Amino acid sequence: MDGALRRAVERALARTGDIAKLIRKAGWAAPDQRVFLLPSLSSPRLRYGLAVLCAGCVVLLTESADNQLNELVPGSLAWALAGLQVLPLLLAATRPLAAWRICAIGLTLTTFAEVGHAPTPFWPWPVSGCIAYVVLLFVTAQVYGRDVAVGVDLLTAAAVLLPAVLLVGLPPVVLAVAAVVATLVLVLGESIHSRREAERHLVRAEEQRRAGLARQAVLEERSRIARELHDVVAHHMSMIAIQAEAAPYKEPGLPEQTLRTFGAIREASTTALTEMRRVIGLLREDDENAERAPQPGIDRIPEMVRAARQAGMQVDLTLTAGPERPPAVVDVSVYRIVQEALSNAGRHAPGARVEIEILRTQDTVRVHVADDGRTSGEPAPGGHGGHGLTGMRERAAMLGGTLRAHPREHGGFEVSAELPLDGVPEQRRGDHFRADGEEN
Repeated sequence: MDGALRRAVERALARTGDIAKLIRKAGWAAPDQRVFLLPSLSSPRLRYGLAVLCAGCVVLLTESADNQLNELVPGSLAWALAGLQVLPLLLAATRPLAAWRICAIGLTLTTFAEVGHAPTPFWPWPVSGCIAYVVLLFVTAQVYGRDVAVGVDLLTAAAVLLPAVLLVGLPPVVLAVAAVVATLVLVLGESIHSRREAERHLVRAEEQRRAGLARQAVLEERSRIARELHDVVAHHMSMIAIQAEAAPYKEPGLPEQTLRTFGAIREASTTALTEMRRVIGLLREDDENAERAPQPGIDRIPEMVRAARQAGMQVDLTLTAGPERPPAVVDVSVYRIVQEALSNAGRHAPGARVEIEILRTQDTVRVHVADDGRTSGEPAPGGHGGHGLTGMRERAAMLGGTLRAHPREHGGFEVSAELPLDGVPEQRRGDHFRADGEEN
């Protein structure tokens, strides 16, 4: 029994302490938060005009409060009390909590000032002061949230309404109605505050989700590039190993030093192949459907275009190839960029005409994919994440090229890429050589 009583006392003390913290926070501890409640107007004249209008309304309310208080207290005191109750509205747009504190003090002082003055009023405060107080209750709860709103509600009941009951005879029923109205106003303001906070959290979560998807797209594209690079480099390394092993049989009688050199070349290429396959194997572990066939290139783009036309897309292809096939990594990247751009056009602008142009110059391969934006149906679901574009940019950047993707001026969307044939632009290549020289 003693233990249960002790726990009950401890819980009561804890709740009392929590209530005291809320009252302290609302009464004087919570710092003011600067907030602008006026609508955002582009014209300075409109802003100044609205501010002057609000100030005029506050002056009128103050004058009305002064007229009502003149019947209960001396004139100079009436004006001071009216100013304390109504003029804090001028601070509502910048320091609402401080404005509420001043207004509450004004209402409480009005109650004490009316003690001993006959006749005793049924309602001790002017209507203008009550309007100002309700407005400040709403603004404070909207800006500061639940904890401050609860403290404000407790202080309103204890420091504003209860003295009116004890000193000027405010009926308890009126006290209860006033307390309920104040609570409802605070609940409304706090609900708006909670909704805004939830919206901000949702926006922040959506931004984080998009950033995570973008990072995932980059990592997936890098893994894909690594696999494609393996398929390309492994072929050449295998040819080096085969040629090094076959050289002694093609040219019998080679010196022993030359044979050892060919053996070292074969061993080094075989070791490189083994290490590369081990690393790429880690990338393939989570990708059961990784491509095993030879990687496609520019020569497979007409086949892709034919498949798109059979699916109902309107695609025009202009392919200007050079005399020689570009390096394998560039060849695969051109195919992947065209594939992603064509897929995006079909997904987001069904029925639009798509123009694909591939131009091989002496040093670069230029890719241009554009659609006119005309649609014959609803875009496919999936939003506008743009993570395929992130992957394309990552692919172009890793090859030392550039990629631009943006809406067209007269409707539609276009993707333009320029990939150097050597895979590294001149500036980067010079930096690489300088870095190697420093290391040596």
